[in-house]
Amino acid sequence: MELFNISSPKNGKVPIIISFPHSGTYIPDSIKNRLDYSLLNMLDDTDWFVDQLYSFAESMGITTIKANYSRWVVDLNRDPVGKPLYNDGRIITGIVPTTNFLGTPLYRNNPPDEKEINQRKIDYFEPYHNRLSDLISDLNSTLGSVLLWDAHSIKRYVPTIQNEPFPDMILGSVDECSAEKQLIDQVLQALSDSPFKVAHNFPFKGGYITRSKGNPKLGINSLQLEMSKNLYMDESETIYNPSSAKKVIQTLSKTFDTIINYMAQNKS
Repeated sequence: MELFNISSPKNGKVPIIISFPHSGTYIPDSIKNRLDYSLLNMLDDTDWFVDQLYSFAESMGITTIKANYSRWVVDLNRDPVGKPLYNDGRIITGIVPTTNFLGTPLYRNNPPDEKEINQRKIDYFEPYHNRLSDLISDLNSTLGSVLLWDAHSIKRYVPTIQNEPFPDMILGSVDECSAEKQLIDQVLQALSDSPFKVAHNFPFKGGYITRSKGNPKLGINSLQLEMSKNLYMDESETIYNPSSAKKVIQTLSKTFDTIINYMAQNKS
């Protein structure tokens, strides 16, 4: 199995990369056989179908990278040395999760020890991040700047993270440090010109990918978009709803039109 898939337009490439670190579902048998069987049907923390919402990307000249393995194998959006993303008491799963977002243990037996965790970093975490860094460097050097867009979704309500339901869409810019202010403003305006309620930097301001890759002083912008799953899935958040998804796709497509035009007019 390929660790990840990359879609790179042959013509008309624009300086944008969309990353899908949590849409994969593959779990090697050596790990799956130790997990709680009752959790395997749902893979509850998966960003189901998120890549389908960006199906327009290649036709717009956007490069994409999608991990094929589950975040329960390794979480590509966590700090590899274990630094927590937040310190407000919410549940934060680790780089190799041993619970899901609700705090339910994933393993029936033999949870990964430090040696196994380090090996998974080598086998799964580092290849994705190394390739992502290469893609960023290539676009930045050839096109003068780049935007990395990290695409995510989450259940509308996760009480172990916060007591209230999440907004429709949450743009994370690491407190406006991971991207140029003018670009952030353009994205926020484009997302807000939609039927959806949009928040900025709360309750999510960007995970490890956004925090580690963004460096606007070097022309490298990085943003994270989190969205509630029931925007494009049924009310049970288990089945893709094409009718609802169409509205999300339209909003995202218009937003990337705005981004592409802005970046073309503001080349470094």
